[in-house]
Amino acid sequence: MCWSPAPSAKSFSFPEASARRPPRVPVRKLSVTILFVGRITLEKAYPGVAFHWRSRNWWARLTRVPPECVHLQHEATWMATYIPDTLFLRGKASVRRRPARPEVSLCRACLLAQLEVELAAHPGRIVAFEPDSSSFTQYFFVSTPDFAAAGLQPETATAISRRLGLPSGDCDACELPAAWLWISREEVANLDDVGHISMARGQSLCSRHGARRLCESLGGISEANLFYVNVPYGEAGAYLWI
Repeated sequence: MCWSPAPSAKSFSFPEASARRPPRVPVRKLSVTILFVGRITLEKAYPGVAFHWRSRNWWARLTRVPPECVHLQHEATWMATYIPDTLFLRGKASVRRRPARPEVSLCRACLLAQLEVELAAHPGRIVAFEPDSSSFTQYFFVSTPDFAAAGLQPETATAISRRLGLPSGDCDACELPAAWLWISREEVANLDDVGHISMARGQSLCSRHGARRLCESLGGISEANLFYVNVPYGEAGAYLWI
């Protein structure tokens, strides 16, 4: 199998900025989309997350800098832009759940705490691909009806859809019915590899163990600057990386 640092341009066509690899020491960046915080408060949207006051003042709002968790004041090697309820379709923001929670910047611990709860509660089918820790800049969920609109190549979309349609059996870690298929980098190195997507054995996991496996994978990455992370929606879909 030929290893590739990221899916080639033919697999995805959004966002254009994803082709640029970020610096390993993250810099504060402008918001990639404008979601009106007034629709839902930070405290209600993200219970348990403490946000630094400087990222919530008038200047931060004026310059459209998303609120940052307090840990980012001293943690410079791992951060993620978390936009849980929004999907980007060829670069355009499309809300998938209302009220849409505001965009925020989170450290690794805060992100994983939010993600694991969301993932474990999602009732739908998921195929999740382990990202390339050395080069990925986005990790996002796309529901099957949105594969084409999100820029996924037809061959890749068909292969993933077929995996989602197969009987799931029981979880490899417990006796509950499996809802997830976790596919490692060893099995699928990039999303152009349609043959390996179709044939990869993967791990069949229930929602709880699937959520834990994904968070363990992200938690094992020492440095990251993710421009976009969202949460699952719809009946079935895939976690992809760029």
